[in-house]
Amino acid sequence: MAEHTIKAFDEDIDRLRGLIAEMGGRAEAAIENAMLALQRHDKTLAAEVVADDKRIDAIEAEVEKMVVEVIALRAPMANDLRDVIAALKIVSVVERIGDYAKNIAKRVPLVATNTRTMEPISLLPSMGQVAGEMVHDALNAFAARDPDLALAVVERDTVVDDFYNSVFRTLVTYMVENPKTISECAHLLFIAKNIERIGDHATNVAEMVYYAATGKTLPDRERGPDIQLED
Repeated sequence: MAEHTIKAFDEDIDRLRGLIAEMGGRAEAAIENAMLALQRHDKTLAAEVVADDKRIDAIEAEVEKMVVEVIALRAPMANDLRDVIAALKIVSVVERIGDYAKNIAKRVPLVATNTRTMEPISLLPSMGQVAGEMVHDALNAFAARDPDLALAVVERDTVVDDFYNSVFRTLVTYMVENPKTISECAHLLFIAKNIERIGDHATNVAEMVYYAATGKTLPDRERGPDIQLED
């Protein structure tokens, strides 16, 4: 019976990891497609990103239900319990990442096509790429239980923060010099903030992975000055 219980728990964990991998893959695709829609001013692709977010939400609900069942039926302890709790926390964060990608996509129709020639918007694709790579690596770290990869993700968060602060200052300057672009620039500012939050959430996932793998928490990150913008 003990062997059967252990095997059953391993199967449960594998299924959880599979669901999180699917959810993470969809979130990564949402980030990539939202940024592509922004670059191309592709309203159809943006609408697809918004619609696909429902599947991310559905997977989160499925994982939450499964975690409750695993805890109730398997009573995991120590390392096993950390893995299960990490899975529960991570899906919540990934769901938020999907929401941020959806928020970016929702603003695509509100950004005029002529903004694609603005200098500030040229920074956003690179910023989105870094944030997307952080999400990818954080989820790979979870799948492999790799604390070193998780730590590397945490260290990259400053890159996204620097991008955001640069975009913010550039857009504010652009608005001052070109008052007619204030509305479009405001949408771009919110897009930049959503990308910055994706980077923060990828970092949160990495910190959870590090704890699940090592049983140790990382020290508080030293952050540079961050220009706040609430959405």
